[in-house]
Amino acid sequence: MTYMSEPLYIINLTGEKELFSPKKVYRSAQRSGASNFLAEKIAKIITNEVYPDMPTRRIFSRIKSLLKQEDPQAALKFSLKEALRKLGPSGFPFEKYIASILIRNGYEVKIDQIIGGRCVNYEIDFLAKKDGIIFIGECKYHHLPGTTLDLKVALANYARFLDLSAGSFFKKKEYQNFKLQSILVTNTKFTSQAIQYSECVGVDLLGWHYPLKKGLEYFIENQKLYPITILPSMKDYLLQIFVSKGLMLVEDILNLDLAKFTERTGVKPNQISTLIKEAELLFANNSLTKN
Repeated sequence: MTYMSEPLYIINLTGEKELFSPKKVYRSAQRSGASNFLAEKIAKIITNEVYPDMPTRRIFSRIKSLLKQEDPQAALKFSLKEALRKLGPSGFPFEKYIASILIRNGYEVKIDQIIGGRCVNYEIDFLAKKDGIIFIGECKYHHLPGTTLDLKVALANYARFLDLSAGSFFKKKEYQNFKLQSILVTNTKFTSQAIQYSECVGVDLLGWHYPLKKGLEYFIENQKLYPITILPSMKDYLLQIFVSKGLMLVEDILNLDLAKFTERTGVKPNQISTLIKEAELLFANNSLTKN
């Protein structure tokens, strides 16, 4: 796929120059569900429009706009990374979202726990229990685009895990037959040092594009576990209501009893109806969609 005769540099989300790649545009559109034909069409359009030092956020916005014109479902899926950033401004909605994903996968989950280690007490984002393993989970949510999870965070996470493992809490009889495992989850990317260290000490990682081909985005898309923030009509005040009710997944909206929900929350039926229509579009040709 060759559209350009000379190299052209754009400005990425961290403010650095990066070589523009039509292939990246093509792959990003294709990953969202666009056909090969549409993905190539969008790559050609963007290549003709791109200019030196163009911010990648404008490129992303243009890709989304082009997708929306011809494949609205793909346009929604293209917003996944942005949707994860909207699980804020605190990290608590992100923690509840990750817990919802784990519950859908058969884990017994507790969030926001205070647990004593050998030396001090810690606030644990989640404990997930399944198949003889207790995962001690640490969620690191980042609101700013281009942010990464670095070695310093990985070091602190493992130090916390070691102190918790040596404490009395997990020596209780109910936990004696379980293996303890640390897992670090983020909505962004890990630095190479964070990956190298965590793999060396045996910490599981789940983030954007990591593990390779099994990262958070793959996990979400493969099981259709989209966050409610991927829906364009999900305003901040609505998000707070849904979070308070523990409704973090788009499929939760599809399974709502509309009359009861509006009565209990005071949200107008037309607002929820709009969200339901967007959810149905996202899940078109999927068994979760209502008839």
